[in-house]
Amino acid sequence: MQIINLTFLVNYFLRAIVYGWPNTYVFTKAMGEMLIGDLKENLPVVIIRPTIISSTYKEPFPGWVEGIRTIDSIAVGYGKGKLTFFLCDIDAIVDVIPADMVVNAILAAMAAHANQPGEVIYQVGSSMRNPLRYSNLHDYGFRFFTKKPWINKDGTPVKVGKVKVMGSMASFHRYMTVRYLLFLKGLEVVNTAFCQYFKGTYVDLSRKIKFVMRLVELYKPYLFFKGVFDDMNTEKLQMAVRENTTEADIFYFDPKCINWDDYIMNVHLPGVVKYKK
Repeated sequence: MQIINLTFLVNYFLRAIVYGWPNTYVFTKAMGEMLIGDLKENLPVVIIRPTIISSTYKEPFPGWVEGIRTIDSIAVGYGKGKLTFFLCDIDAIVDVIPADMVVNAILAAMAAHANQPGEVIYQVGSSMRNPLRYSNLHDYGFRFFTKKPWINKDGTPVKVGKVKVMGSMASFHRYMTVRYLLFLKGLEVVNTAFCQYFKGTYVDLSRKIKFVMRLVELYKPYLFFKGVFDDMNTEKLQMAVRENTTEADIFYFDPKCINWDDYIMNVHLPGVVKYKK
């Protein structure tokens, strides 16, 4: 049984907060798993929990990605020169796994549990066995877009600099207050004094600030997350696959084989730039 969540209503978001979940995404995923647990009866159930899914490692070819999502939107924003600061614990782990490794793990798990009743959970990620950190992404992005700058529509290259990283919510709020909120307050006063002459500018800036603040609240649990996911079941599945040397080469999903420097610089970021939508 598959459960697909396409809902992002405000009242549903509030419901997630009330029940202790940071957003509707994780809330509905948890609901889906609970529903499966209640209805599965004697059917074999395999739950795959991938972390941040990135471009392909090998198949169908290295670097394939469908559109811009999660960390890729940050990379594109930086490459275009639109991202000058970022909020995160720079030493925290960002748990990334290539898309084809997730697919291989799903196929291997399906074959292993086809006729075995019960429920098994596989955490498919890299945080335990080959962690990638925000500090690494910070460095990779600067090196990549310095060497291969983003080209604007007019043909000019975008020059990027080191992103200012804010390591706490307090520093972020101070930055927003000094850089934007004080100006917005002054603009509100001026707009009132000039009979709403600057209303369009005020509304537009206010909307953008509220959007940024909402995104920060949504992603805050991940930007400062210090946990590492236990993937012992996935490691056991890998060991079972390795027993068959033929299948081990076909159904690869061991994150330890990833050289992050080579993958991000030579596979992932070139793929994001090439297949952006």
